[in-house]
Amino acid sequence: MAAAAAGAVLFAPLAPLAQEVAAPLDPVSIRIGANAEFTRIEFAGVIGARSRVRREGDVVIVRIGSTAAPDVSRLKVNPPRGVSKVETRAVQGGTELVLTLAEGADARTGSADGAVWLNLYPVAPPAPAEPAAAAVRTVAVKAVATPAKVSLSFAWPSPVGAAVFRRGEAVWVVFDTPARLDMPGDGQLGPASDARWTAGPDHVAVRIAAPEGLAVSAAAQGSVWTVTIGGQPVAVEGVAIDRQDDGEPALVAHMAGATRAVWLTDPLAGDRFAAVTALAPGKGFADRRRTVDLALLPTAHGLAVETLASDLAIQADGDLVTLSRPGGLTLSPPSAALEAAGADDGAPKRAKHPGLILAEWADAGQGGFSARYRQLQDAAAQEAIAAGDDPRAPAEARFALARFLVGSGLGYEAVGVLNSIIARAPNMAGEPELRGLRGAARASIGRMEEAQGDFASAAVASDPASAVWRGYIASTQGDWASARQAFAAGASAVDEFPAPWRARFGAAHAMAALETGDLDAARALLAYSFSQDAPAADQLTARLVQARLFELDGQSDRALAVYTAVGRAPLDAVSVPAKLGVVRLSLAKGTMKADAAATVLEGLRWRWRGDATELAVIRQLGQLYLSQGLYREALTALKGAGPNLNRLEGAAEIQADLGAAFRMLFLEGGADGLQPVQALGLFYDFRELTPIGADGDEMVRRLARRLVDVDLLDQAAELLKYQVDNRLEGVAKAQVATNLAAVYLMDRQPEPALQAIWNSRTTILPTALNSERRALEARALMDLGRFDHALEVLGADASPEAREVRAEVFWKQQNWLQAAALYDSLLGDRYRDPAALSGVEEARLIRAGVGYSLGRDSAALGRLSRNYSPFVAGARAKTALSIALDDGGAAPGDFAGLAASADTFAGWVATMKAELRTKTGGNRPAAPARPA
Repeated sequence: MAAAAAGAVLFAPLAPLAQEVAAPLDPVSIRIGANAEFTRIEFAGVIGARSRVRREGDVVIVRIGSTAAPDVSRLKVNPPRGVSKVETRAVQGGTELVLTLAEGADARTGSADGAVWLNLYPVAPPAPAEPAAAAVRTVAVKAVATPAKVSLSFAWPSPVGAAVFRRGEAVWVVFDTPARLDMPGDGQLGPASDARWTAGPDHVAVRIAAPEGLAVSAAAQGSVWTVTIGGQPVAVEGVAIDRQDDGEPALVAHMAGATRAVWLTDPLAGDRFAAVTALAPGKGFADRRRTVDLALLPTAHGLAVETLASDLAIQADGDLVTLSRPGGLTLSPPSAALEAAGADDGAPKRAKHPGLILAEWADAGQGGFSARYRQLQDAAAQEAIAAGDDPRAPAEARFALARFLVGSGLGYEAVGVLNSIIARAPNMAGEPELRGLRGAARASIGRMEEAQGDFASAAVASDPASAVWRGYIASTQGDWASARQAFAAGASAVDEFPAPWRARFGAAHAMAALETGDLDAARALLAYSFSQDAPAADQLTARLVQARLFELDGQSDRALAVYTAVGRAPLDAVSVPAKLGVVRLSLAKGTMKADAAATVLEGLRWRWRGDATELAVIRQLGQLYLSQGLYREALTALKGAGPNLNRLEGAAEIQADLGAAFRMLFLEGGADGLQPVQALGLFYDFRELTPIGADGDEMVRRLARRLVDVDLLDQAAELLKYQVDNRLEGVAKAQVATNLAAVYLMDRQPEPALQAIWNSRTTILPTALNSERRALEARALMDLGRFDHALEVLGADASPEAREVRAEVFWKQQNWLQAAALYDSLLGDRYRDPAALSGVEEARLIRAGVGYSLGRDSAALGRLSRNYSPFVAGARAKTALSIALDDGGAAPGDFAGLAASADTFAGWVATMKAELRTKTGGNRPAAPARPA
């Protein structure tokens, strides 16, 4: 049946693969098949059939209610068509299969034949055509009535979903398709007295007034639904309501062919209720069930839900209808449905709060710990064997063992016992005591993120003992405000914990008070913690908080003494933050040098990982390196706070430090003191820190300018080209493309220069920028030998840049007089300034003289010689300049040797470098490193 619904799915011939065809009894069975149009993946088995599928953009996520990840290696190695990547990830209470769709691909999902299916299309299938808005169908309703009953037949042209139920003195008939109903008159309804229908964009509903004593039934034959009011009652079945399998506080109705939930308002009562429609054959809910949040009404077909909650969500998905609220439904715990266990007076008893640990749980009795452990373990094993796969079997012996393990500080073992309970009965994940015990066990062994997931469950949302744990976890993560709030919510339960935990909670609460500025509360909480006669390790933790209090009080000497003493402890959990405090205070006092402090901090960052202490060490180390001008070391240290620490409160500050350091280096001139190659290597190694927007673009341009200064032209062009191709638009793109073209021309690459100019053309550019771009385009065309085209581009442009290129073109065309006249005009009245000529000016003068000589313009050459002869003695190329200005003594063969002395290209490159330096602020002095 599932294969038919998919369109003749051909199951793959690779049947022996474990992930494609699993053993029939496997809790998660994944089957894969394909045809020419799509690939189908089915999730079957006891747990697999309860999988949930959701889509987030181009990612499809399948949540499987098992912490043991299924084998999907074949999917990863050879993803289905239309899927670019397949991953698995562990989540609270299950595993998620993450499939990233390729561009243009699509996915459809549903459930059938006891399995959840996912169809993957390499090309999105065409959406079904929507019927025209004006073409609303009319459905004829035929009534067959007697004084005792009436049968109404709704003749639909094709099968539709329906819901039929009684609500007070009215019978409701709801269909999942909009239509106009051609109803019979009131006199033809037999014992019913009135019928009114209303339609919405996705449904039509009929309300029929009928006395409460009349039975209601519904049946379908083909596409015709027949609703009978009166006559003999008809038994209904086919809809089962149960708690959600993963233990979350939600209800799931198993109803084959469910189509949609339709919300309606009763015109007489004015209240709001929902009808969930389903396809034929007939299936209904025979009972009336009420919870705090909703009421389920008896139905002849489909499902009907009454509620006063405005946020109740009803989702129909295949054969399952899920009823939930954002904060969860208020339901009895899953343990209430378990069979009663035999009394065992010696076993640890349940605490009055789910998250509470009792001191007596650790009592080993007269036989000692080993005997007590074996006794409870044997009882738990016998109970598990007797339970088998029965989800309603007692679990008290296993809970008793878990309590003993938690009370004895054996967190790893306790987590294993509790996880085994969930593996046998997944709905027990919603049991408050299980969440509380497992969260406490995980927190005691340092698995704070997993513990946070347990205590975030709706099952323990109102538990004060769980609030204490939430405060403790938030404190270890540096989220001080949340810690204080949670500790306040759990204040009534703190004193019921054993003394060691009271001391730990008191110290954690004191640190949160310190960091939020409430020093008086911190002193009181420290006194509470010290009064608990806790073990030495917990007393040292409280001493750390005390040292921090001294530090904030300005008593740095007392704080340093306490930090030093605690730092000698053989426990990294307390010695590492203590040594960090010693470094911090010693640097402030000037009694420790920066290099010695860096050595200590480098050792500390590897001794304790994964919480707010590691973040504090990394941040201190990064600031220390920055103050010493060790930029690479600083960025490496700060970047060491990888993605695993992003969940912590202080992670944002580390990222801010990284961004500020990178900005200081490459935007504010901090890296100007480095060699250009060093600066380039530093930028490439940490280029992911480049900010998005104008600041990031400016960083790249500044770095490119430095590379141009040392003739690393290929590397500079690569940086600028990435900006042009990926980050910029409009005028900004045209400006950077102009710089890129100049770099290409410096590197004697005219073709890429032309492409840079042509690919960045846009309208309404500033006049100066347009002139610069024309000159560069003409220079590139000239370098390619396309002289006439270059002159056409320049047109009538009389800017200095255009005249320079035009003169160069005339020179290459051997149009000596025009070239000489342009070089002469570029010199202007330079002869009036007695200062020595620059290299560019000498090259222009030589070319002007040679051009006049070759063009046989003696008058112009004589004038040039009279004006510039005084400059020959101080020139760089004396011989060349004297020959060029000689109006009679030079032979034509002498001019051949002047080419090297009249190299205007080198002068143009020097000019371009100077202009680029001015544009990017490179003419400013290098900025010193920021102090820490």
